[in-house]
Amino acid sequence: MAETSDFRAQPPEGIDAIGASSEGASLYQLIRDDIIEGRLAANERLVVTDLARRHGTSTNPVREALQLLRGEGFVTFVPNRGARVRPIDQDFVRDIYEIGVLIEPALTRWFVNMATVEDIAELERIQDLIEENNFADTFRHSELDTAFHTVMYQRHYNRHAAELWWKHREVLRAVSRRFNFTLARRAAILSEHRELIAHVKAGNANEAGELIARHVEGSGRHILEHMRARNAARAG
Repeated sequence: MAETSDFRAQPPEGIDAIGASSEGASLYQLIRDDIIEGRLAANERLVVTDLARRHGTSTNPVREALQLLRGEGFVTFVPNRGARVRPIDQDFVRDIYEIGVLIEPALTRWFVNMATVEDIAELERIQDLIEENNFADTFRHSELDTAFHTVMYQRHYNRHAAELWWKHREVLRAVSRRFNFTLARRAAILSEHRELIAHVKAGNANEAGELIARHVEGSGRHILEHMRARNAARAG
């Protein structure tokens, strides 16, 4: 089996994964992880000078990082009050995956009508790797799964829609890192991917779009169920 690093998912062409200087991008990752893992609490004020001091850098990269996090919804800016951590709660996850349910079927239908033999072969190649891994390495699965969907969306003419998909995908991937896949969700992912490939081969654009809507909603609900269980355990 090849190394996990061989399968790092990349954003659709023309979409910068980070869009900042190397130092700003590094801080973006660090601060985002702190927010997701709860080291920076919900609604906590983010003071640029404090963050710069904590990470041993100047204020400009911190401002870059905060603007990126604002664009993804992790940080909010309140006039005269500065930046604060947005609560990573169930409403946040629900809003993101519901947007995906609206966007991804349209992207998928376009792909089915434009798919080439090479596209289908690539989907099958990645799906073979997903099944070979069989969720043993969850990070590898996440990278391969993202690459699978990127094949379908990377050439779409609406770059704004493709970029929004990528940003939201990255947010959900980051949040879902805290949770394991249930056996039911594992089975659904594998079967839905294979069914999707069959629809692409047959040119069934509407059926593929309907399947993707169910697929995205299933992923979102899976994360929400984990979040509810975690919150119930904390409350109990």
